[in-house]
Amino acid sequence: MQGQTQSISFDGREIRLTTGRFAPQAGGSVLVECGDTSVLVTATRSKGREGIDFLPLTCDYEERLYAAGRIPGSFFRREGRPPERAILTTRLIDRPLRPLFPAWLRDDIQVVATVLSLDERVPPDVLAVTGASIACLLAKLPFAGPMAAVRVGLLGDDFILNPSYREIERSELDLVVAGTPDGVVMVEAGANQLPEQDVIEAIDFGLEAVGELIKAQQALLKDLGIEQVLPEAKTEDPTVPSFLEKECAKGIGEVLKQFSQTKAERDGKLDVIKAKVGETIAALKDNDAVKLAVAGNNKLLGTSYKSLTKKLMREQIIKEGKRVDGRNLDE
Repeated sequence: MQGQTQSISFDGREIRLTTGRFAPQAGGSVLVECGDTSVLVTATRSKGREGIDFLPLTCDYEERLYAAGRIPGSFFRREGRPPERAILTTRLIDRPLRPLFPAWLRDDIQVVATVLSLDERVPPDVLAVTGASIACLLAKLPFAGPMAAVRVGLLGDDFILNPSYREIERSELDLVVAGTPDGVVMVEAGANQLPEQDVIEAIDFGLEAVGELIKAQQALLKDLGIEQVLPEAKTEDPTVPSFLEKECAKGIGEVLKQFSQTKAERDGKLDVIKAKVGETIAALKDNDAVKLAVAGNNKLLGTSYKSLTKKLMREQIIKEGKRVDGRNLDE
């Protein structure tokens, strides 16, 4: 089976992106290669389940012993449970990917990265993050990408892109930066007491490489004739939010300004306000728009009330400079 390959070289390393060759039944699939490390990333989407009020995104990072040329020698000859490194890499994929999907999306999405071969000079984790972005784009998911990630190390006074395992051990910095055309999405780092300016320069250095990977993804989509599906803002019915803001915004604001109370006490008072407004809605006429909206969605009242509380809490921080526990912004 022939595939489309896009290559990009930076810092003396070549990254190859191959599509249309593996996992044809997946919504989108890409083989990301660098050196002798190969990671197959697939993305699939299915219709959302009823009653789901969150994005059911599942990310999975699969490490196989055969990728390093090893075969399990136990009686079962099976892979064991995922090691801690695989779990952390799964989270590394999920964190920059999840916020790029629209908040209203409720379809089941699964992103799986499988390491097919491993080169000890090229860690596969950041390749899997970039591959997840490409797979989502090829699957035509509503996705605010492209997104890419690189690892930045520091040996002496020189920054290194995607250092090897041995270089990571000797490096004063182990930083993973993920970004989109709009800027940085995620930063994860460990360092040996570096100055803040060095870390900022490392982020800028990594972001330049991220930009090159993003351009490669855009060129790949253009060559394949695939148009990116950008997420659209979903219009929400303002009936219930407007009613809640009129009925309980003042009460919520008063509770949030009681800085001496504990979190449990504050939550208890907010629950009382929520219960009272629920009784008010229940007493409305049967043909009232607010009552009909709440009756049609049993989670609408809770989500709208939570959004209003969050909005008022944020306004208090921005306008008055006070956090919900009474601390100032510089405390």
